[in-house]
Amino acid sequence: MRIGIFGGCFNPPHKMHKDIALNLIKENYIDKVIYVPTGNKYEKNDLVDAKIRYNMIKIMVEGYYNLEVSSYEIKNNLTYTYQTLNHFKNKYKNDEIYFICGTDNLKEITTWKNYKYILSNFKLLVINRNNDLENININSLNHKNIVFVNIPFSNISSSLIRSDLNKYKKMIDKKVFQFI
Repeated sequence: MRIGIFGGCFNPPHKMHKDIALNLIKENYIDKVIYVPTGNKYEKNDLVDAKIRYNMIKIMVEGYYNLEVSSYEIKNNLTYTYQTLNHFKNKYKNDEIYFICGTDNLKEITTWKNYKYILSNFKLLVINRNNDLENININSLNHKNIVFVNIPFSNISSSLIRSDLNKYKKMIDKKVFQFI
């Protein structure tokens, strides 16, 4: 099985987060997606408590057999991406582990702890976000494990939703909005 690890704050999780996962499965890039919300130690302004973000994702993926949420980073407080990926690699020994990220993340990957290890040991499924692809020197990364996926994408963001929750409530699953 091919498992995509989808990390992030998910503050709040929105329809594009779910659509990305479902489209990656539909287009046969992967078979299953595990959302991994960051813990509370992640340094970001206005970050809702990790357990609340976990529960919002749990509500969002309810009823989808190939979408899950993990509390791994919440339980382990501050975890680097390579550690999270290793955790799932050890847990699912016979499966392929992929990391799902946007071009905004890929643009910063050389600042991540053990990024060369990540690029050497895991495939990255990269979604072109905000047309960031033109701002990335792909040749400098020169890596066979970077896969640019061709799936529909819109520039919905959690920060936009937080700026006016009532205005953008249609970007959130109804049950998640009710939870909020």
